[in-house]
Amino acid sequence: MKKIGIIGAGQLGQMLGIGAKNIGAECIFLDPNPNSPAASIGSILHYDFDDLAGIKKLCSMVDVITYEFENVPVIAINKLDKDFVHPNSKSLEIAQDRLKEKRLFESLNIPIAKYKEINSLNNLNDAGSEIGYPFILKTRRFGYDGKGQIVINSKHDTHDAWSKLKDHKLIAEQMILFDYEVSAIGARNISGDIANYPVTQNTHKHGILRTSITTDKNNTITKKVYELHSKLIKKLDYVGILALELFVVGDNIIANEFAPRVHNSGHWTIEGAATSQFENHLRAILDLKLGDTSFTKYTGMENLISNIPDDLMNLNPKEYFIHQYGKTAREGRKLGHVTVTAATEEGRLEKLKKVQKIIYSSS
Repeated sequence: MKKIGIIGAGQLGQMLGIGAKNIGAECIFLDPNPNSPAASIGSILHYDFDDLAGIKKLCSMVDVITYEFENVPVIAINKLDKDFVHPNSKSLEIAQDRLKEKRLFESLNIPIAKYKEINSLNNLNDAGSEIGYPFILKTRRFGYDGKGQIVINSKHDTHDAWSKLKDHKLIAEQMILFDYEVSAIGARNISGDIANYPVTQNTHKHGILRTSITTDKNNTITKKVYELHSKLIKKLDYVGILALELFVVGDNIIANEFAPRVHNSGHWTIEGAATSQFENHLRAILDLKLGDTSFTKYTGMENLISNIPDDLMNLNPKEYFIHQYGKTAREGRKLGHVTVTAATEEGRLEKLKKVQKIIYSSS
């Protein structure tokens, strides 16, 4: 039995552990949190993520190592044999810094929003004339789910924004008026084989992903999206699942960011695809044949944020797949998700609306 080390034992680790069972593998996790969700699926070594002794102990117990979130210290990954950990540290380092990410996109001719590195209040004051208002001031590192971001509508907003974020490395990004957001999720194994999932259309609220649906309507967009995804995954010599998030404006696409890991917008693949993103990530890092990525039904996913309404438990479990992560409720925290499948798009929409009605009537 292959043993897989996973740095991080949150809900993504938990779902990787479930995916491992489908291929007869076992996951061992490293995470300092004594109440990690993945404790329900495998054993956890309780060390800090940058604890070299813990990393070495994990290495001694497994055949390969991966990670479930992109804020793992790069210095820890660099302590490992580069052939022993996937995705590689180069991908991790770039994904942790929005400026490095933008420069990589530019080098690959991947369309992006205008941006400016911000090192001073003067830089910030100049940004409006250089990239246009409104724009978003973001921390270059550790921003997720809308954290570390401030919208700048005019020069009057710059002083207050600078005072709040000046202790961080910063970047200003043009605000894009998009038609909708999508993510491209694909896997590449060690041998270089690539398998892509159908494009996922996403809806965010307050910077947090709320709803994802499978879509194959626009072949032009799908083709463009995966041309860019392919450029990126090959340039990085990437192994595993990579998620690329993009804005769609008419028939054009603009890249936002990439995640070097399994991704929230791909949770629908557990029930909606022949092979889940979690299983395919593990297949990729073990250099197994990648599984079928086609969707079996029209699928939608709704995140459960801050609370899980009791009324959801009254829904038919054969039609509404409720995933609870075992996390303590907290404002803005992802506690689980609900996936629905249907034979038609109309049926999917009806089921999603039913879930959303329960969620939003209880909040």
